Amino acid sequence: MRIFPGNEFRCSIASLAAVTLIVGGVAVPMPAFAFSQLNPPASLPSAQGTQNQQKNDKPIEQALEAPSTENTIPAPDPLINKQAGQSSGDASSSNKSIEFLFDINKAPEPVRKLREAIVEAAASGDLERLRPLMNVGGGLKQTQVTADDPGEDPIKTLHDLSGDPDGIEILSILLDIMSTGFAHVGQGTPDEMYVWPYFAEKDIKTLSTPEKVDLMRIVTAGDYADMLEFGGYNFYRVGITPDGRWKFFTSGE
Repeated sequence: MRIFPGNEFRCSIASLAAVTLIVGGVAVPMPAFAFSQLNPPASLPSAQGTQNQQKNDKPIEQALEAPSTENTIPAPDPLINKQAGQSSGDASSSNKSIEFLFDINKAPEPVRKLREAIVEAAASGDLERLRPLMNVGGGLKQTQVTADDPGEDPIKTLHDLSGDPDGIEILSILLDIMSTGFAHVGQGTPDEMYVWPYFAEKDIKTLSTPEKVDLMRIVTAGDYADMLEFGGYNFYRVGITPDGRWKFFTSGE
């Protein structure tokens, strides 16, 4: 057969390729692997793993709406249950024998009437108007104004205690005291009493800021500092029995 010049080059190229393929197959044998030995790329999860993950995963919204209660500790109840009317944590208010009130309508009628009469007398500026309210000359039923001589004339004593010659100062103090809240103490006992001001029955060191405002309407900041050192309220206070008798108007502890 006659080979044309153009075909010689193509035959040479084809022969060279065949030789190279044969030599490569003989000289560099490739190791044989079973299909099960070929691991998938780390970035691509296996089909079985994907199915398990889809079965176990839950939407975030579903997890929030229905949290698992298995092996969990229940949250503690709130310390203060305002809806149930529990104490706000005031140690003195937790004592059931003392009740702090700011609505005079919660006091018995005899107490309300006497308080109103005291306020009217104090506002008048006439110290003598207190005399019939104090049951002067009534022995043990007379209002106590000092601890030294309970039998002395309480009006004269109050006049002497006032810083002015007409007794106006002591009447002003009395009016301020009767304008505060009050404490109901000794409930169910012979010593049951309604006491003004209410912080006379509180621990002076635990007064809140609004309570300090109430206190300093009656005393000065220096008086308050002295009370802290003394350990309690030691200014004037008023006591009225449930049946409407003015028991005392005294200063001190």
